[in-house]
Amino acid sequence: MTAQRTEPSNSVSASPFVELDRQTWSRLANKIEQPLDESDIQRLRGLGDQLNLREIHDVYLPLSRLLNLYVGAAGHLHNATTTFLGEHGSRTPFVIGVAGSVAVGKSTTARVLREMLRRWPDTPNVELVTTDGFLYPNSELERRGLMGRKGFPESYDRRALLRFVSAVKSGAEEVRAPMYSHLSYDIIPGKEVVVRRPDVLIVEGLNVLAAARPRSDGRSGLAVSDFFDFSIYVDAKTSHIEQWYIDRFRSLRSGAFADPDSYFRRYAALSDVEATATASRIWKSINEPNLLQNVLPTRGRAQLVLTKDSDHSIRRMLLRKV
Repeated sequence: MTAQRTEPSNSVSASPFVELDRQTWSRLANKIEQPLDESDIQRLRGLGDQLNLREIHDVYLPLSRLLNLYVGAAGHLHNATTTFLGEHGSRTPFVIGVAGSVAVGKSTTARVLREMLRRWPDTPNVELVTTDGFLYPNSELERRGLMGRKGFPESYDRRALLRFVSAVKSGAEEVRAPMYSHLSYDIIPGKEVVVRRPDVLIVEGLNVLAAARPRSDGRSGLAVSDFFDFSIYVDAKTSHIEQWYIDRFRSLRSGAFADPDSYFRRYAALSDVEATATASRIWKSINEPNLLQNVLPTRGRAQLVLTKDSDHSIRRMLLRKV
């Protein structure tokens, strides 16, 4: 089976993407051996995800090969640039952005990629940072009246995130980011994530592919994605994502919500009907508007779109050709 291309016969409407189904994509692994086992899957799988060894073989083995080729190409380009400049600087980290909706499984994708890329001999040091650490603390969100818009672009300290990614991409020896707790639903005071010159940095978050906002002087500013060497958008039908969100919310009642220190402790005792209604209300009032207004519009900026079916399995890939 050959790749299924998205472009129609009218060349004026040609797409910059090539579309591949899962069977075609899986063949592009080029006989790479499976580096993960069932214990790895259990550790990496997110709540509600149906990650399994078949998904690793069919989807993530080819993707890790593709990314390894991109890393190698970036290294050659760096060498060409330093030769031209007459310099001998070391190669800077290869940065990958992973975007997508709440509950779509982008965190699992980012974790799996970290483990897969660590298995390649030229990228043993792979770090993962989520943009949750760059949310404003709850106290600041409350001061700004943004607690009900947590996860929307304005709830993040975008300047701090830009400084962080810029410093990593510039080759700084050590870069620090705030640490976020999903248990307390807040930034942890005094705790940081430390990144020390990784071979690859994966940046995962809702809005990492957002375009730069115009500056007050009318000039265009920088976007986080300007520092990415490769970007991935994890996609699915909105109705599927909503159901996954509700299912995850219901499952968390006996998990994280049951912890006495959980910010969401009040939801632990909800009945099935109450939990479904509460999760649906939160989805409709916060997560779906954010998805439709801010996250989904960035899908076309990704270099690779991974599209999921209702069972969470990745069935279609859109890869940017240029």
